[in-house]
Amino acid sequence: MKHLSISQMRAIGLGGAVAGLIGLAAMPGFAQGNGLTMLGSLTKGEWTIKYRDGSPDRKICLRSGQELIQLRHRESGCNRFVVEDAATKVTVQYTCSGNGYGRTSIRRETPALVQLESQGIEGGLPFQFIAEARRTGSC
Repeated sequence: MKHLSISQMRAIGLGGAVAGLIGLAAMPGFAQGNGLTMLGSLTKGEWTIKYRDGSPDRKICLRSGQELIQLRHRESGCNRFVVEDAATKVTVQYTCSGNGYGRTSIRRETPALVQLESQGIEGGLPFQFIAEARRTGSC
């Protein structure tokens, strides 16, 4: 058996730790997590989104809260990465193959009122918006 110096053991240990972290980060479950608890705490039902730039209001049916993440990319199958998952704020970055990407931050004020900020690329064009979403009824 070959004996290693302390500096060689440290180098192997650091390299192994880095390789382990890279392996964990590459796993879909690690990057996505089962978090986003704040979104699940929002009141279910019809929500009205009021854009601050004067764009027409939009109504959506909120079932899980995650409907607020991809307002400009409605297709399913986009890859998501949770950037921030706190008690009152979540930030999610997502990529939709062939249709661009986005990054959305959602800040909860109450279970029936949130502030939204989103930006990205959709259909080859950039977008950015700030909006307020409020529960307005049943769906």
